[in-house]
Amino acid sequence: MKLTPGLNAILTGASGGLGTYIAQALSRRQINLALVAFPGVELEPLRERIVGSGVRAIAIAADLRISDERKRMLAEAGRFLGPIHILINNAGIEFTSSYHELSDESIQDIMRINLEAPMLLTKHVLPQMLAQALGHIVNVSSLAGKAGPAFQAPYAATKAGLIAFTSSIRATYYKSGVSASLICPGFVEAGIYARLKARTGCVAPLALGTSRPETVAKAVVRAIEKDLPEIIINPIPVRPLFATMALFPSLGEWMVRQTGAHEFFRRVAEAEKNPKEPL
Repeated sequence: MKLTPGLNAILTGASGGLGTYIAQALSRRQINLALVAFPGVELEPLRERIVGSGVRAIAIAADLRISDERKRMLAEAGRFLGPIHILINNAGIEFTSSYHELSDESIQDIMRINLEAPMLLTKHVLPQMLAQALGHIVNVSSLAGKAGPAFQAPYAATKAGLIAFTSSIRATYYKSGVSASLICPGFVEAGIYARLKARTGCVAPLALGTSRPETVAKAVVRAIEKDLPEIIINPIPVRPLFATMALFPSLGEWMVRQTGAHEFFRRVAEAEKNPKEPL
C-alpha cells in the first residue's frame, strides 16, 4: 500500500516510547494521525510536533481495556480524520514476575491491552477499509512472542497471539486491498525495555543486543508500503534460532537459555521485588 500524503492512521501507544518515533515517521510521509494513549499526559506536546510537520493530528486519551473507551476513540478519530486507512496496534504493557505471583487483574490487563484491544479495534476498522478496498493493519509484537522468555508468561502469550492473528488476517483478506503486517522487535532502546532498564539497572544480554527505536519506526513504514508479513528487528540474526526451535525443540530451548534472556528477566523480576537491593 503506497503511503500517499493525506491518508489517515490511528496509532495506539502513541506517547509511550516507540509510539513517538512511529508517529514522526508517518508524519514525515504526510500521514494524518489519531494519536491514542492512556492516560495521555504526553499526547498534546506530541500532537503539536506532528501538526508542525504539516499534517492533521488529534490527541485522544483512551483506556483500551474498556469497550466503551475503544468505541469512543474510534468515533473521535473518524469524526476528525475521516476514513481510516491504517491502524497501528502499538499499545502494550508487561509485568515481569513469576506467573503465580501476578494478580488476576494484572494478567487480565495484559490480555486486554496487548491482544483483546488490537483484535477488536481491527474488527471495527475492517468494514470501512474493505468498502474502500484500501487499508493496512500493523501489529507490534515482540521476540517474546517467538521464544517465551522466563518471567514474561502473559506478555509472551499475548505477543504470540498477535503473530497468529496477523497471519490469519492476511490470509482472510488476501487480494481485497486490505492487509496486515507484524513488527517483531527484540530489546529496543525505548518503550518497555528502556523503562525496565531505568527502573532496575538491568541491561540486555550481549548475545541479543539492542536496536534503535528509529529502526522500528522505519520498519513500520516499510511493512505497510511493501505489504510484508513480518519484520524481525534485532541487531543479531535470530531467525536461525527460531528455525532450530521449530525443528529441534529441546536444542532450541537450550539455545535460548544461552542467550541470557531468561537470566535478564529473572534479574528484572528480582529487582522489581527488591528495588533497593543491588544486583
